[in-house]
Amino acid sequence: MFSCRDLGLALASLACALGVMAGPTASDDKYPGVGRAATPKELAAWDIDVRPDFKGLPPGSGSVAQGQDVWEAKCASCHGVFGESNQVFNPLVGGTTGQDVKTGRVARLTDSAYPSRTTLMKVATLSTLWDYINRAMPWNQPKSLTPDEVYAVTAYLLNLGNVVPDNFTLSDRNMAEAQARLPNRQGMSTAHALWPGQELGGLPKPDVTGSRCMRDCPGAITVTSTLPDFARNQHGNLAEQNRPFGPQRGADTSQPEARPGLAPPLPTVAKAALPEAKSALALAGKNACTACHGLAQKMVGPSFVDIGRKYPGQIDYLAAKIKSGGVGLWGPITMPAQTLSEADAKTIAIWLAAGAGR
Repeated sequence: MFSCRDLGLALASLACALGVMAGPTASDDKYPGVGRAATPKELAAWDIDVRPDFKGLPPGSGSVAQGQDVWEAKCASCHGVFGESNQVFNPLVGGTTGQDVKTGRVARLTDSAYPSRTTLMKVATLSTLWDYINRAMPWNQPKSLTPDEVYAVTAYLLNLGNVVPDNFTLSDRNMAEAQARLPNRQGMSTAHALWPGQELGGLPKPDVTGSRCMRDCPGAITVTSTLPDFARNQHGNLAEQNRPFGPQRGADTSQPEARPGLAPPLPTVAKAALPEAKSALALAGKNACTACHGLAQKMVGPSFVDIGRKYPGQIDYLAAKIKSGGVGLWGPITMPAQTLSEADAKTIAIWLAAGAGR
């Protein structure tokens, strides 16, 4: 049993621990740069989530027509003009009916004969859709959309799914109205034996009661990780972004990956051209070209090396193509027109025409 003295000591220890958790004082330099209290501006930058009751929505609005303009400029190259997507990304729209809008439950989710599961078939809360677009799209420039653009794109998606009419304008004031028409708004369930448990509708017994096998176990497992060439240093040198203590160390991504037993890859351009190659690669990263094109690997679009092989020496053609965009030469995925300067486009084109070396 605790005495009053014991309780006092325990409370004092707890207060001391809470003080340590709150962060070191300005005079504590054991871990420099660690423990500073976040400023209100820093907290606001992280506090962008939107709850299912729409708390956290910023003020703003956007119409279906405005959303179509944003969509065609920043979304259609990956998700298709009508949300049908392509061979890389899953379709966003389709599989819902007017009856689903009335009932709030998508019938085709239980139809094994229906071949696809689109985003509008599955999503149950409009806040999820808005929040994901706001924080993660476009995937090569996340958080670059304004709140009004996010409202407009969300309205356009809902219109593609026949959830809202052509003249609809979505805003922070009528999100609940649009939520009430979401095709799968009644689609969530707590009857899954996981959190939150039986008291909120879960099954009485969890589905994690399997016994241990402990037979035919594999041999030693080696966990490895690597970064493809096009992604190295995409977001700055990882080695400079880790704390100076603890077990985690970022790789020095400012240098080519060191592979034991292998000589570093040879550049495919002359040594005199290496500074230009480095500048071109930096421009490709700055203008988000590397979001769709790998150095030597095909991603959403062809690799830089493959482009160089197809158009050797064709600097003017490549510079014009970078600026104008297009579709059909490498498949059905559209490359949108780029807004970089003529000089930057030509720098990248010279590098591509020379073989896209490093």
